[in-house]
Amino acid sequence: MSQYYIGVMSGTSLDGVDLALMDFAQNPAKLIASDFTPMPEEIRQNLTALLHSSETSLQKLGELDHQLGKLYAQSINQFLQKVRLDSEKIVAIGCHGQTIWHSPNSVYPFTMQIGDMNIVAEQTGITTIADFRRRDIAVGGQGAPLVPAFHQDMFSANDRLTLVLNIGGISNISVLDPNQPTIGYDVSVGNALLDSWIEFHQGKRYDKNAEWAKSGVLNESLLTELLDEPYFQQPPPKSTGRELFNLAWLNKKLAKFTALLAAEDVQRTLVEFTAVSIANELKNLQKTDRTNLLLVCGGGARNPLIMQRLIELLPTWQVSTTTEFGLDIDYVEAAAFAWLAYRRMHNLASNLPSVTGASKLVSLGVIYPK
Repeated sequence: MSQYYIGVMSGTSLDGVDLALMDFAQNPAKLIASDFTPMPEEIRQNLTALLHSSETSLQKLGELDHQLGKLYAQSINQFLQKVRLDSEKIVAIGCHGQTIWHSPNSVYPFTMQIGDMNIVAEQTGITTIADFRRRDIAVGGQGAPLVPAFHQDMFSANDRLTLVLNIGGISNISVLDPNQPTIGYDVSVGNALLDSWIEFHQGKRYDKNAEWAKSGVLNESLLTELLDEPYFQQPPPKSTGRELFNLAWLNKKLAKFTALLAAEDVQRTLVEFTAVSIANELKNLQKTDRTNLLLVCGGGARNPLIMQRLIELLPTWQVSTTTEFGLDIDYVEAAAFAWLAYRRMHNLASNLPSVTGASKLVSLGVIYPK
């Protein structure tokens, strides 16, 4: 008998809502269907303004919270219609919500995701689980990344080092080594700067097939300046987001150059920055006594220039994608939140202290009954 859960994810790229229907009656769990709902322009613009300024009014924050709740609910209901499933067939929804601030290292550590899950539970008629990160922070963890526990369940093998690299707005890794506890952390920026830069200059959401980046020339001096970021020297566990890697950060770096750099050259250099900063980290992790497998997922896996550079920069690694190992590159994170919901419904631990730095195992998520 099927055990269907729906995972819902809207990430730092702000492009839309990913949905994954998972069946946990199968071992390993199977992705049954997936869908994507584009982010409505008004919500995207308001979120972008909020993330860039880090300031808002309580009125605007409350309205965004409500709008996102409705968006998630509508996306789920449309998804169920497409796959011809009644809501009663779904055990629970695991919805990440939209991160608007993540500050695990402040005097009063916190993380904030919005999207009213009361609305989701009411409008779908399905038990909804959300607020996955704050319990981990409450026990001393970073609250991120949460996906490595799912990666461990899906991709680990005893005869190799498996590293899962998710290139979303931010790039994070899961290090699955059979001889040591799983670790995972945010390595560097992913698509966030690339997307922000092309949107600022051309009004496009992203650089399709890296066409604009390919028209530019790598600027080695700028690359060196970008790589001179203290975050890269911090030991894990660590996590970051748009509160660090944003246009203000990039413009500070660019201000050090007397000559104006061509916008396409900056885009090409940002691709190199993403690839090199990731590769530098992976070289420190690779093993010499067994296969090193890199599985890439997220939107960055669709960027041919990033993928080409990773292959060139990591000659001793077998570079592949999660799609080739049974899980579509676009829906790994959404699938992970279905898995987190499954764990919560069974009151099973779903954080990894070796990943987040938490003091103990806990079952993550707050339940909003149907």
